[in-house]
Order: sequence, then structure tokens, then C-alpha cells
Amino acid sequence: MSLQELIETTVTGLGYEFVMVELSPRNRLVRVFIDAPEKPRGVDVEDCATVSNQLTHVFQVDNIDYDRLEVSSPGLDRPLVKPADFTRFAGSQVQVKLRMPIGERRQFNGTLIGLAGDQVQLELGENTIQFPLSNIDKARLVPKF
Repeated sequence: MSLQELIETTVTGLGYEFVMVELSPRNRLVRVFIDAPEKPRGVDVEDCATVSNQLTHVFQVDNIDYDRLEVSSPGLDRPLVKPADFTRFAGSQVQVKLRMPIGERRQFNGTLIGLAGDQVQLELGENTIQFPLSNIDKARLVPKF
């Protein structure tokens, strides 16, 4: 089982949504992002502590070598990583950076329409574009203030 699978299994087993993991081999950091969609205010400090304590025990048992573990909320500018994210957050403002440009553009800000098959649909004012999910380098929600 890969480290990501181990973390995802542990996080979901505790009743949270696994968003993503970032690894920094240089300083041996494991950063885990979790969410709690059923909670109106999202993830709090106690949720992060619960997951952190459990992962610490799991890493000990599985001999995972790391120096620092961080568990946190994905934040207001949550990254969109999984296909389900593009369905769940339909109607939200997003910022997308593509691997390969469409026309001469790689970055787009617009309203996420959703996912149709493997095509992400994005509304840009009067226009709608679509591109393969596999062409996304990074995608994030744009926070509303």
C-alpha cells in the first residue's frame, strides 16, 4: 500500500474526507489536507488533532520515516484534485491552470459548470470552454469574501 493510500484509508476510516497529501522529501514533511463536508463550518483544530494522532500511530506501526506531520483544512481556496471535486463544487468560482494551453492561454478564472465524462466545463462570462481533466495542472476554488 502506498503512503497516499495508507493516509487516505486512515482519514476516511475516521469519517473525514481525504483531500490530498503533500510530501517534502528535503525536510521530511508529510502535509495532509482533510475536509468534513457534513460539518457546516468544516474542519476544526480538534478534527486535525484526531487525524494527526491516528496517523502518528499508523506511521509508527508501518515504519513510515518522517520528521514532521501536519494535518489541516484545505482552506477557502481549496484545491480541486479528484473528479468528484469538479462535480461537488459546480457553480463555484475557480481558478484553473492547464498543462497545455487552449489557444494561447493556460490560466482561466470562471464558474465551474461541472464534469461531463472526462471534460471539465468552465463558464467564462458569455463563453463556455471545456478541456480534459487530465490537462489540469492546478485547480482551486476562488474564495468569496
